[in-house]
Amino acid sequence: MSLNVRIYRGLTRRERAGWILGLTPLQAGCCVALALPVLLALSSGAVTTALTLAGAHSVIAALIVLPVRGRPGILWLWHLALFQVGATFGWSRWQAQATSDASADPGKPDLPGVLQRLHLPDGPPLRDQGRVCLIHDTAEGRWGATARLAHTGVGMLSDTQCEALATRLGNLLLSLGHRGVVDRLSLLVRTVPDDGQEYAAWRQRHRSGDAPDLAQRVAAELDRTIGAASVRHETYVTVSGTEDALRKPAAAAGGGVDGRAAVLYRVLDGLDDGLRSLGAHRVTWLSGSELAVAVRTGFNPAAASTLEAQRHRRGAAALPWAAAGPVHAPAPQRRFYLHDGFASVAYSVLMPEIGTTFGSLAGLLAVREPGERRSLAIHYEIMSHRKARTAVRGNRFRTGVVRDWKASRGFNRNAMEARESSGARAQERAVAAGHSLVRVAVVSAVTVPAEWNIEDVAARVETDVADRFRLLRLELAQDTAFVAATLPLGIALPRLRGGRA
Repeated sequence: MSLNVRIYRGLTRRERAGWILGLTPLQAGCCVALALPVLLALSSGAVTTALTLAGAHSVIAALIVLPVRGRPGILWLWHLALFQVGATFGWSRWQAQATSDASADPGKPDLPGVLQRLHLPDGPPLRDQGRVCLIHDTAEGRWGATARLAHTGVGMLSDTQCEALATRLGNLLLSLGHRGVVDRLSLLVRTVPDDGQEYAAWRQRHRSGDAPDLAQRVAAELDRTIGAASVRHETYVTVSGTEDALRKPAAAAGGGVDGRAAVLYRVLDGLDDGLRSLGAHRVTWLSGSELAVAVRTGFNPAAASTLEAQRHRRGAAALPWAAAGPVHAPAPQRRFYLHDGFASVAYSVLMPEIGTTFGSLAGLLAVREPGERRSLAIHYEIMSHRKARTAVRGNRFRTGVVRDWKASRGFNRNAMEARESSGARAQERAVAAGHSLVRVAVVSAVTVPAEWNIEDVAARVETDVADRFRLLRLELAQDTAFVAATLPLGIALPRLRGGRA
C-alpha cells in the first residue's frame, strides 16, 4: 500500500456522546436519582436500609450504564422480553399468503416483518427506461427508487484512482444535500452464490467439438483453477427523500404518486452522471417486477438461476410482488435468521478508531466456500446545513465544556480527548465552508444453506476482518438487520448508533 493513501477518520464519533464520565444526561440523572435514597438513609442513621438500597440500586444502575451488545442492559432486557413474547405467540413466524390462499392478489406485496410497512407503486415512465418502482416507507415517511449498477469494482484500481472515486462520492453526496430533496443514498453489494453448475453448463453449450486437444486441456485447467474461484457481484443504489421535502414540490407537480415521482425523477436524471463518474458502466432504474426479483433472490439465492433462465426465455423475469418474499420463515432466532432453507447472520460494522481507507470493506465480501453469499450495505444520510451547523456547534460546545472543567480541576487531557476536540473544530470549519455532515451506517450479512453450521460461518466472517473492523452482531433483530444488509430497499439501521463523517 502506498504511503500516500488517505486515512478516513471520525467515522466512530457517536451522535449522543456522554457528557459525564461517558454517560448521557439521562443516564447520569437516573444514577443520581438512585443514589439519593441511599444518601438520605445514611444521613438518618439507617445503615442497614442504606446498604440494602445500595445493593439493589447498584444492580439497576449497572443495567442503565453498562452496554450489552451495543445497548444499555435495561433496554436489552426489554427487547429480549418482547422477542420472547413474539416467538412464543408466533407473531414473528411467516408464511406466504399465496401458499394457502389461491385468490391472493399477485400484484400486492406479501413481505414479512419490517417490509410490511412498504408501499411499492410503479411510477410513470422515466425517459426510455420504462416505469420505475417507487419505494414508499410509510413508517419513516420516505419515498425512494432503486437502480442496478454495472460496475467492475475497485479491487484492481490504484491508490490514486481510489482517491479520485472517494472525492467524487463526496461531491455526489454534497450535491444531493444541496438539492434538498433526496437525503439518503444506500449502496448495496452482494455476491451471487455459485456452485459451478451454471458455468459448467455454459461451457458445455459453447464447447467446440473440433477444438485442438491442447486448447481443450488448457481450458479444462483454467476451469479448475480460475472458474471455480470466480464470484459474481450485484450492485444496487437506492436514493430516498422524506415526505416533508417532497410534499410541496409534489403538490406543484400534480400531487399523489405521480407528483412525488416527478420530483424524484428530476433527481434521478442528474444522478446517472454522478454514478457513472463513480465507475458505473450502466445505471438501470428498476421497475416493480425487476425490484421484486432483487428482493426474491435476496431471500432465496437459489431462485436466481430459475429467474435468470426465465429472463433468457422471455426477455424479462416478470415476478409478481406476491411471490417476492420468502415462502416460509420461522420465528427469527436470537443470533441468526432462517428464510426459505437459508440462514443469515447480520452485523453492524463499527469503524476503527485509527481510521480506514477507501475500499477496505472489500474483505467483508470475500466468499470462502461455494454456496456462500455475502452482502454489504453502506447507508449515507446527508444532514441539512441547518442541522449540520447545530450538530457541530453542540459537539464543539460539549468538548469545550469538558476540557475547561478538567483544566479547572487540574486534570490533564488524554490523547483521545485531544483528538476529539481538534476533530470538533475541524468539523465546524468544514461546515462553515459549505460542506455537509453525513451520517453513515454500515451493515453486512452472510447467507448460507440452513444445513450448514451457521456459527462456524459467522466465526469465519468475524476472523476475516478482525484486524480492521469490529463487527457488532445484531442480536434480537436479525430479521430487520438482514433487510438492511441484503435487500435494495433503502431501509437503514436505527439512528441511535449512527456516525458522522
